[in-house]
Amino acid sequence: MALLRGLWFILCAAGLMLAQPAAADDRDALAAALALPVASGLAGARDVPRFAWIESAAGVRNIWTADPGAPARKLSAYSADDGQQLYDLTFSNSGAHLAFVAGGDGEFPDDDRPNTGPAAEVPAQQVFVVAWDAGAPSLVGEGHSPAFDPRGERLAYTRKGEVWMWHRGAESRKLATVTGDVTGLQWSPDGSRLLFVDNRDDHSFVAVLDIASARLTYLDPGLGYSVEPIFSPDGRQVAFVRYVDPPQGASDDTGPYWSIRIADAASGAARELWAAPPGKGGRYYGTRSRNLFWSSRGEILFPWERSGWVHAYAIDASKGGTPRALTQDAFEVESFLLDATGRNLIYASNAGDIDRRHVWRQRLDGGVPEALTHGDGIESNPTIAGDALAVIASDARRPAHPALVARALQPLGKVVEAQGFIAPEAVMFTAEDGVEVHGQLFRGRANGKRPAIVFVHGGPRRQMLLGFHPSGYYSKTYAMNQYLASQGYTVLSVNYRSGTGYGQAFRDARDTGRGGASEYRDVLAAGRWLAGQSDVDPDRIGIWGGSWGGYLTALALARDSALFAAGVDLHGVHTLLRTVPGNLSPKAQEAARQLQWDSSPMAALDRWKSPVLLIHGDDDKNVAFWQSLLLARELAARRIPFEELTFPNERHSFFRHDSWLRSMDATRAFFDENLKGEPK
Repeated sequence: MALLRGLWFILCAAGLMLAQPAAADDRDALAAALALPVASGLAGARDVPRFAWIESAAGVRNIWTADPGAPARKLSAYSADDGQQLYDLTFSNSGAHLAFVAGGDGEFPDDDRPNTGPAAEVPAQQVFVVAWDAGAPSLVGEGHSPAFDPRGERLAYTRKGEVWMWHRGAESRKLATVTGDVTGLQWSPDGSRLLFVDNRDDHSFVAVLDIASARLTYLDPGLGYSVEPIFSPDGRQVAFVRYVDPPQGASDDTGPYWSIRIADAASGAARELWAAPPGKGGRYYGTRSRNLFWSSRGEILFPWERSGWVHAYAIDASKGGTPRALTQDAFEVESFLLDATGRNLIYASNAGDIDRRHVWRQRLDGGVPEALTHGDGIESNPTIAGDALAVIASDARRPAHPALVARALQPLGKVVEAQGFIAPEAVMFTAEDGVEVHGQLFRGRANGKRPAIVFVHGGPRRQMLLGFHPSGYYSKTYAMNQYLASQGYTVLSVNYRSGTGYGQAFRDARDTGRGGASEYRDVLAAGRWLAGQSDVDPDRIGIWGGSWGGYLTALALARDSALFAAGVDLHGVHTLLRTVPGNLSPKAQEAARQLQWDSSPMAALDRWKSPVLLIHGDDDKNVAFWQSLLLARELAARRIPFEELTFPNERHSFFRHDSWLRSMDATRAFFDENLKGEPK
């Protein structure tokens, strides 16, 4: 394959082997960096130590599986960069079968299906089942979110508000239709009921479907969002979270805004177990994985920010009372779960290593937390299979891959290492209003004063790390920052306020986004910090980012073209104007709308001088394509130089490797021309 010429790595099942960089065209080196395989979707069987994951290499996605101590092998045979996602890996409890979804959009599974590849017809979104020990995947039906029953004989799944069930050896049949979209589909321990969330845009309900009687029961429906339902170990009760969004302008000490509720699974009769008091943690905020667990000790485990950091807490499911902290200190729990014994909490956090992730174990009955992983790597997504624990691991040179947690991390499959990548440096600098900001510095490999670039992540609920990010999107941008450093640019990736990893006060900082764009102060501070470095040319500083990072890139170019000489804006937000909530008076609504405008790049277009490259897919469901259309027209009207790259049918986080490669190659060429003066 032409895209793989000059690869910086070779694969070795037994360990890591390094290849010297090929003396090839720089574009081949960029292609090699972006083609690095990235693992995601780690899943484990309940009763046996068996894992499965998705690997994407140069846009070709496949499902791999392994038992500890045995070689990994593929369960699928896809061979094209066709833009068709694989997701929702789900084992039967015995590990004998694996279900998965091919096609559609895992983030927006019930929206219009994407067709980012070359197919003349829109591909279907389909649920498949594959036997672990033999055979090709078998089609179950169209839909997503598969869930095996406890015996592994039936599979429930959903599509567009419908609940379906497949039984081995029989045709799938529809069980129910609801008004909203179905998420969180799960079986009761005895296999007689299905539990799920019925999402209806501005509210949601928790529902139980009795399969034998075809009876649907909504559990304690209310005014707000009911989420994260979980059966009790005996299946008789259901716990869930109910929350409402605070009104615009509400102070931090108002509320309460969320509670944990317990309902009878048969009758729907419910009670409030506990409500969050006003103050810190008074607004609901969950982790990046499942957020409620019902332990065999009769406790509900849940996340709470009472200390100003996301931590795991436990509360007696029958008596309620004051929750007790299972984790504590100045760090953030990113995800947590119970181990196979039910006596230990397993969690991923940045405890003691603020810009990385490691995995810890904490006994539910107390004691000192135990670090299960440590060092210069990044370990996330802890997953239990039988009595085994695995994680998604990465570091400065190795992209995300599954690894068994033992005395030392043991890769479950093949691992690659990128030769030539450098270890980014942790740096800190201070914004003009005194906020301390973390960043990762990639020092350019060049003599004399070199050009520099600020990288701005999206979200904004994200944190860039000191190595390959477990997210596929940010794995690509990390590889691009490494490539830019290899080409002589010094790159500073900035973790601006409103991002995660540094506590609630940083994430919920005042006046961010539509409320005043205070996070831009951190981006501006990053540019000024670079300009003050002795090995950086202050007249050749660029900026790039995607999504909210595209917004901040455009804001930087509009407000401070004197500092930022060029920028690349991927699917950015350019006007923040939107409907103002009706709880504000007409005068307050007018002021809120004006603040939205003043916080937008559009408000400062008359100061914009620097050239920009705009990149966007026109089937973007996260940031509307018209945001870039709008900006391009205004730039053209003012004769502000811009270039454009548009991908028909492409989504927000580009589904095709070719889209990533073309985007990053265009970014390289744009910066070379505008910061180095080199022709394309």
